[in-house]
Amino acid sequence: MADLEIATHPFGTMPDGRTVTRLDLDAPDGSGVSLCDLGAAVLEVRVPDREGRVANVVLGHRELAGYLANAPYFGVVVGRCANRIGGAAFELDGCAFRLAPNEGPNQLHGGPGGFHARVWGIASRDAGPERAAVTLRLVSEDGDQGYPGRLDVTVTIGWTAGRELELAFEARSDAPTAVNLAHHGYWNLAGEGSGTVDDHVLRVRADTFLPVDEDHLPTGELRPVDGTPYDLRRGRRLGEVLRADDPQVAGAKGVDHCFVLDRAGAGPDELVEVVRLHEPVSGRTLRLATTEPGVQVYAGGYLDGALVGRSGRRYRQGDGIALEPQRFPDAMHHPHFPSVVLRPGEVYRQRSVFALGVD
Repeated sequence: MADLEIATHPFGTMPDGRTVTRLDLDAPDGSGVSLCDLGAAVLEVRVPDREGRVANVVLGHRELAGYLANAPYFGVVVGRCANRIGGAAFELDGCAFRLAPNEGPNQLHGGPGGFHARVWGIASRDAGPERAAVTLRLVSEDGDQGYPGRLDVTVTIGWTAGRELELAFEARSDAPTAVNLAHHGYWNLAGEGSGTVDDHVLRVRADTFLPVDEDHLPTGELRPVDGTPYDLRRGRRLGEVLRADDPQVAGAKGVDHCFVLDRAGAGPDELVEVVRLHEPVSGRTLRLATTEPGVQVYAGGYLDGALVGRSGRRYRQGDGIALEPQRFPDAMHHPHFPSVVLRPGEVYRQRSVFALGVD
């Protein structure tokens, strides 16, 4: 059996002169994934449909300039804390910390200079007959975007012969801090730039979700999905969800909510399959397994046609769906949410596997 391969190419130059590197992880069957060290961004995921035709199924920019701005966070790793922190502030061990706001008074995805905006170091790369993987490393110094402690983070991004995109995070801090990392990829299984995801069928293994207020912050309630458009336990066509007559749908322009995953009987480091996405025309499927307690589902409600994607087509509302395994947003203000506090001597770990196939 032939090995998977890793090829590197320059992807552009940062304003300070540093070169950004693109890494292509390719399998002999033509499938593969491309990433870059700016933001640890996944640029492409290439998989066949039921007829064997290979296409990229994630949204992204054509050139580095798009990733330097990247308001939608296409494909990047977000941190130190994914999602929103109300008032861009929190208390930890009796000390108050002011964070860098970047969404009104709140902080989103780690602040304006969060992990998505950094060039990560390429720590290692490895390829064999079953898997190719690249490990990227980032050091976030004490006070970065307002967070305490020096945080050392790695993410290993892999592609397998079985067409699985693997992401594994580790982080260590020299002082108590808050950490909640996430991969922010947008999927369209019909192919990037092909139109909306309305006809995709989404199933999420979650009995409850987190309703949000007008600032998209969780209210603290864990609301049962029963009787709501967000009851996705048996699978629903996304177009039905995105146009449902419901205040939460209207406020989020569809869905931009964290689902509380059913992990009954599973250990904290055990992968559990929690999401299935299916596009009926191409036959492509995505199955997500993760160690995390939540998954943020965002169906691209704020894409407005201003951005041109990798295919040269404009991205409009609903042209992709982000599935972001993570701990709960704004957890520092809700003690009943799973903790996002990391202390010295502890190791933050997260694993997620996006398995691509056909049905």
